[in-house]
Amino acid sequence: MSKTFKKIILSAILALLFIGCSKAPITGRNQLIMINPSQELQLGFQSAQEILKKEKVSSDPQKNAMVQRIGKRIATVATNQYPIAKSFTWEFFVIEDDEQANAFCLPGGKVFVYTGLFKYAANDAELAAVMGHEIGHALARHGAERMSNSQLTQMGGQVLASVMQGRGNPQNTAAVMQAFGIGTQLGIALPHSRTQEYEADHIGLVLMAKAGYNPQSALTFWEKFAKDGRTPPEYLSTHPAPANRIQKIKSLLPKVMPIYNANRH
Repeated sequence: MSKTFKKIILSAILALLFIGCSKAPITGRNQLIMINPSQELQLGFQSAQEILKKEKVSSDPQKNAMVQRIGKRIATVATNQYPIAKSFTWEFFVIEDDEQANAFCLPGGKVFVYTGLFKYAANDAELAAVMGHEIGHALARHGAERMSNSQLTQMGGQVLASVMQGRGNPQNTAAVMQAFGIGTQLGIALPHSRTQEYEADHIGLVLMAKAGYNPQSALTFWEKFAKDGRTPPEYLSTHPAPANRIQKIKSLLPKVMPIYNANRH
């Protein structure tokens, strides 16, 4: 690879780093985000439309009322206190699927809760822990951050491939590129995803506390959730090990309980 090409690639990466630097709300973690917020909102809107075409929206009045009630309280806090949420158009959906114990929030405030989650959420506060966590992902723009990291990794792979191809050994090139793929997955992508999960827990605890829900309910929810099903070793997973997540939540409770006490209804 020529020196000129190297300089072009390096200049492009430095420019992207300069343009994309931001901080996550509440935690203040430095982020690299190269996706325009308006593009992110459009992607969220399109994804929501696709989900609603494929999935069945629940007609259960109790579950819908619960999700709407909790969602509106947390959304009010988010919109009033975090600039990114001022452009959100909040909507809350319950998806009929008892096998899926899942929830997520798309960019732009489209929140989906699957009926399979309700067997772990005995009350509003426990469900608020999950919804706060998912809304935390959206406020911290974790989806856009993952896309940006993927773009940089792809650029790095292209540079490495050009260097190896210039050395004229196809077998070595294939081996190095395979090692690069495994290394970025285990050494960058998965640990970064777990960082985002811990961060969403932190943001979610603050959101639920500000909305008047007891953050201690996050512990009872995750303890129940951890007892059901097997999880892979943490280093092979996008999510923290349940024991580590619970321990981290316990360590955050002294910080968030005063927020709850100041906002409890």
